[in-house]
Amino acid sequence: MKLATYKDGSRDGQLVVVSRDLSQAVYASNIANRLQQVLDDWNYLSPQLHDLYDSLNNGRARHAFPFDPQQCMAPLPRAFQWVDGSAYINHVELVRKARGAEVPESFYTDPLMYQGGSDDLQGPCDPIVCASEAFGIDFEAEVAVITGDLPMGCPADRALDGIRLMTLVNDVSLRHLIPEELAKGFGFVQSKPATAFSPVAVTPDELGTAWFKGRVHLPLASTWNGRKVGQCDAGEDMTFHFGQLIAHLCKTRNVRAGSIVGSGTVSNKGVTKGTGVKEHTEWPKGYSCIAEKRAMETIQDGQASTAFMQYGDTIRIEMKGADGQSIFGAIEQEVVPLTLQPRYSKEAG
Repeated sequence: MKLATYKDGSRDGQLVVVSRDLSQAVYASNIANRLQQVLDDWNYLSPQLHDLYDSLNNGRARHAFPFDPQQCMAPLPRAFQWVDGSAYINHVELVRKARGAEVPESFYTDPLMYQGGSDDLQGPCDPIVCASEAFGIDFEAEVAVITGDLPMGCPADRALDGIRLMTLVNDVSLRHLIPEELAKGFGFVQSKPATAFSPVAVTPDELGTAWFKGRVHLPLASTWNGRKVGQCDAGEDMTFHFGQLIAHLCKTRNVRAGSIVGSGTVSNKGVTKGTGVKEHTEWPKGYSCIAEKRAMETIQDGQASTAFMQYGDTIRIEMKGADGQSIFGAIEQEVVPLTLQPRYSKEAG
């Protein structure tokens, strides 16, 4: 089943069911108006939505219309919780190696995770708004899951059963603001602006055999300014699967329906070639964030040469199935300067 949230002038939008091939959609208003309603009453409402989904795919849905990603908000425009892990230890190893730092042993057994802002999540085509190019604007291509209710102390295997939906993420980072924030010892705030999500969220069964042991075994493509820079496999080098990430979150608190848990930047190991003085490492699958590219350059050449994003730059993030069809639709964003135009008026709902 594939679900999206259409813009309607309010903060939370309108729930729509989207066809498997992402060509058609239909409003789900007779079942639920908002995705959060469905997550709160999943066992009752999701079967009804699935029936509508089947009707849409079979050409029997009344009032169907062409699906337009430009009209999409984030599947959950504001969520009760957004946390992002760092499930690909290769990403951590690369970034730390580039600055001559060791990876603590605990990083291999205990996931890194931070709590992000969830009150203003972006749609797939919303711009990346930034007050200054000097902040070091970076994209981060990721996969995320949306959970149902899970209890404190939930083990990893049971946590997998609590996954309701999956989506793609652009977890934008402002790299030049990160060091000073982390030096304070309290984590990210200003260096993590609004996060963007793919047009649709899908139930795990839509991934077929690619969804295996809590990992998505498909490539995640990142296209920066029209040039594909990453085709990283999301399952291959995922150190901590989604069940483990959720269990980490559940260690000391309950997790409620509508919580979003990100994978962190999808990253694949390099390939070492040559011997002796000719030995070097290549990364044939590219990168899912510019910071990782800069780390690769520093390791290879002694210094980074790739600049961060500038105004007018674009980023496209997409995952296709074995049949070549887009699963979640694409995140397509442009970096723009800050204006004083509020996103919502005081009268907005």
